[in-house]
Amino acid sequence: MARYYRSDLGQNARVSTEITGYAVTTFLFLHERTGDAAYLDAALRAARFLTRVAWDSKLGTFPFELADNASGPALAYFFDCGIIVRGLLNAWRATGETEFRDIAIAAGRAMLADFQAGQASHPILALPDKRPLEWEPRWSRSPGCYQLKSALAWQELFQATGGREFMCGYEAALQAALENDRAFLAADSDPLRIMDRLHAYAYFLEGLLPVLDRPECAQAFRDGVDRAAQLRREIAPVFVRSDVYAQLLRARLVGEAHGVMPLDETAAAHEAEQAASFQIASGGFLFGRKRGEGLPFVNPVSTAFCVQALAWWNDRQTGQLAHVSTQLDSKGGVI
Repeated sequence: MARYYRSDLGQNARVSTEITGYAVTTFLFLHERTGDAAYLDAALRAARFLTRVAWDSKLGTFPFELADNASGPALAYFFDCGIIVRGLLNAWRATGETEFRDIAIAAGRAMLADFQAGQASHPILALPDKRPLEWEPRWSRSPGCYQLKSALAWQELFQATGGREFMCGYEAALQAALENDRAFLAADSDPLRIMDRLHAYAYFLEGLLPVLDRPECAQAFRDGVDRAAQLRREIAPVFVRSDVYAQLLRARLVGEAHGVMPLDETAAAHEAEQAASFQIASGGFLFGRKRGEGLPFVNPVSTAFCVQALAWWNDRQTGQLAHVSTQLDSKGGVI
């Protein structure tokens, strides 16, 4: 799966292992919703690409890009590896094919061995020696609460295997994320970069989903949704991302489904309307808008988030909100 499609140029960006991981989960979600076998076929092609082509068995990791497709130095990202593991576990749950589970387990163990730095996780490793890169102020190049979504891979591996090391990894990431919660959004003052951080901050909220029964986590979730929504409202006239609308809407729906916060129906309806407004004729969703003008990037992840958010919003409108809880409990949760 390409990182994005340039709608103005008619060109795909380079293939991304992370985005392919997202694609596995997205296609499985669409198959579950529609019953269309074409989605299952696409999910399994993507999963087998990850296990048979992208997985580097010698290094024991998923590179950011394949060697013959790379745009720079060989790297591995903690966040990307977690997304891929979750995609492979979803493929295993859907099919029972142990190839997907076995590579997911190996990758999850490698994440524990290679990326951990105390409670934090190194965001990027240089390959082939797996040397941690120096942390930088940019959110994706430093540890932060957003990494909790990737750590969901460990939580799901614990569910699949019973391996305590995986749950210990998730719990360490949870503690680090809760400690970074307030500081993450305050780490930048530029509105455009804050909008990007809102997208990443929503990953933190998604990473909290398995532990919303803990009072401190439920409170962090409620406060986080309110804080992110306020910042989104302030910045949106200048720059707004479609995935931020979708992520906030998903968080509200999940929060209501799990009984941790009432649904602000006015805010949710606005987020649904705005998320839908990014869809173009081809079916994909644009990445964002600056000062009201759409940016010519059709983003697979933005599309996946918007599709899931709008499907769940439709469920809620038609009285099927319990479907959201069922998906979170047995279908791999949020994309």
